[in-house]
Amino acid sequence: MDEVDVAIIGAGAAGLSLAHRLSRPAPGARLSVVLVDAPPGPLRPPRRTWCFWETGRGPYDAAVTRSWQRLRVHPPTGEPIEHDISPLRYKMIHSDDFESLIEQDLARSGHVRRLEATVESVEGLPQGARIDARTAAGRPASVQARWVFDSRPLDSLPAARTTLLQHFHGWFVRTGRPVFDPARVEFMDLRTSQPAKGLSFGYVLPTRPDQALVEYTEFSPAVLSADAYDKALDHYTGTVLGLRDFEVTGTETGVIPMTDARFARQTGASVFRIGAAGGATRPSTGYTFAGAQRQTAAVAAALRRGRRPLPPLPHLPRSRAMDAVLLHALDSGLVDGADFFARLFTRIPMTRLLRFLDGGTRPHEELAIGLRTPVLPMLRAAAQVPRLPRRPFPGP
Repeated sequence: MDEVDVAIIGAGAAGLSLAHRLSRPAPGARLSVVLVDAPPGPLRPPRRTWCFWETGRGPYDAAVTRSWQRLRVHPPTGEPIEHDISPLRYKMIHSDDFESLIEQDLARSGHVRRLEATVESVEGLPQGARIDARTAAGRPASVQARWVFDSRPLDSLPAARTTLLQHFHGWFVRTGRPVFDPARVEFMDLRTSQPAKGLSFGYVLPTRPDQALVEYTEFSPAVLSADAYDKALDHYTGTVLGLRDFEVTGTETGVIPMTDARFARQTGASVFRIGAAGGATRPSTGYTFAGAQRQTAAVAAALRRGRRPLPPLPHLPRSRAMDAVLLHALDSGLVDGADFFARLFTRIPMTRLLRFLDGGTRPHEELAIGLRTPVLPMLRAAAQVPRLPRRPFPGP
């Protein structure tokens, strides 16, 4: 049995980020760390694209596929709204590139050992926890750690007053001629057919004049069939964007819960959850990467200082309260989703909106943003939310 200070379960964005932070030289204790990752197969996270925004250079810029400073929003009708978000940059990272960068750094540091095995149980001990796992060859493997951080997806969502799904399907497309502007993201194109509840929009991340990731996204209670996603993308690429004669070189599909559920960040005296399983996803947007970075940075700092490393709430209580109101307003039909977001981007500078969505605004700024929403419907939603029961989510 291995005995270590820290065991990390799962090598997605949160697990790799925490391992990476603990491998780097920093003031404080040097810790022994093992990263337990599932063998290749269905328990491995699928390949995906992560997007986030930050000021200037960041620690993962070597893995960034492309970054932009101009974002554009298309209302359902009328002229598009375009903003330069300086000093922010909107960045895209492919998970394969992120993993490769982290793996190189871990190999150079030599302070994090990787164990490829499927975790079967995590059992609390008087001073730590024990992980029992099994390798791809069927051999048992056990790790005893003072602290365990579990980043695996949850089997089911906690009970919530409102849960919508952000579900999307994207095509990586290559055209025969330059049709995209690589300096600009189509951040939210609301010229798509809208669902009965929630919101839909198109999303275009151009990497070259003839290449882009084009996605169809919905915020709604249930996912679509594969044919329905393809039909929506056919309409968006052909009718809305006017693309012709392009090649689909790859696809991306995902489902992100947008929920006001309370996520348990601790499941045992020495066992914690991080990443999406620990509440890192922003309920109103589905963005997770930045929240996971804040969470893992705080955990790594606490571990080095010898403190109890409870992962912090990655989003402020007032941010989560506002998100709960918005989710209920969308789910109940109190607001029209496309009109709501078009109004926000028309009336509020995008840099301020992005800071708001990342929890970086002050109360007076948030009040000013609230006054530019449909005030009466949002007040009705705010009055109704505290009376809503919390129920298990029946979907995936």
